[in-house]
Amino acid sequence: MHSLCAMHIPLSSPTYTRREEDSLPGTRKHYVAPVDETTIGRRIRELRKRQGMTQAELALELGVNQSAVSDYEKGVVRIHAALLAALATVLKSSADEILGLGKHPSKRGPTSDRRFLRRIEQLHRLSRRDQQSILGTIDAFLSKVS
Repeated sequence: MHSLCAMHIPLSSPTYTRREEDSLPGTRKHYVAPVDETTIGRRIRELRKRQGMTQAELALELGVNQSAVSDYEKGVVRIHAALLAALATVLKSSADEILGLGKHPSKRGPTSDRRFLRRIEQLHRLSRRDQQSILGTIDAFLSKVS
């Protein structure tokens, strides 16, 4: 598996702290990003939890280590485009949703709770009698909230 991010550079490093006179010709000198890295990190954490994933599981899917995922979620490290695309795929989201540029519905089913879905997918392994028993229990609980 190839790693998406070979090097993590904290935002406080000289690579990201440019002085105005160091700006490239033709670029805006006072560009204000529509969202900061901390907010993006918070969205990544929310989407990861919505999928029922741990940081370690997300790291494995992305080909990075868990501490890198932690840094992304804390907004310590800026996310590059390839990683953003991978995050959107793994988290079943869109880059716009991660960046906060708009909420685009992703291809999710009726629920996005991954833990719930994993359990439901395993029900077919049970005997027909056990399946009926579980469905009866679910129906009993649902009748209380209807």
